Amino acid sequence: MSARPAEHAESVGPAGSAWSLTVRAVTAPRTAFAALRDDSPEAVAGRAEPVLAIVLLAGISSVLATSTAGHLMDDPNYDALLVAVWTFLGGALYGAAAYWLLGASLWAGLRVLGSRGSYRRARHVLAFAAVPVALSLVLLPPRLVLFGTDLFHRGGDDNGAGGAVLATLGLGFLAWSGGLLLVGAASVERWAWGRTAAAVAIAVALPVSAWLALSSA
Repeated sequence: MSARPAEHAESVGPAGSAWSLTVRAVTAPRTAFAALRDDSPEAVAGRAEPVLAIVLLAGISSVLATSTAGHLMDDPNYDALLVAVWTFLGGALYGAAAYWLLGASLWAGLRVLGSRGSYRRARHVLAFAAVPVALSLVLLPPRLVLFGTDLFHRGGDDNGAGGAVLATLGLGFLAWSGGLLLVGAASVERWAWGRTAAAVAIAVALPVSAWLALSSA
């Protein structure tokens, strides 16, 4: 018998209980993602603020992990305030782009395997699966304490063993999100794991193929 996610969904109100989805996405993911089956206007409106917060924080975490962030302060025009502004604005843009584009890719992958869910639902699955990426911001304070502005310069102490350990932890948060994406898609669609994995593989292949095509053009 193939393993299937829990079939029941908890009712989710428009306010406090919608915020609780953010917590339950990592503590009780099957029931949290199953709740996304509720596509009523009230439920959707209630999820708007949590989704916005997750997308913003996950975007900020992602831009801080880029090579661009790693040498911002090589430019003498960048001080701590400007780095903070760049991080916030870049994170907002990065998160929004990922939310809409990767959400579309996930929706397409699910549709290929027979889903009748909406594009909005696929975006919400992606957003709540990104909670661990948002949580990875907890690594920023120790990085700043240990390495200071070296985080934003080429070379420096953050390229040593300590930086490697923290980078590995960051990858752990990303892997956690990948696992949640599988659980989320399986739970909301009521699918077996093999079908879910195939849909997510298609969803990942679409942007990767587009990136490779653009790179070789």
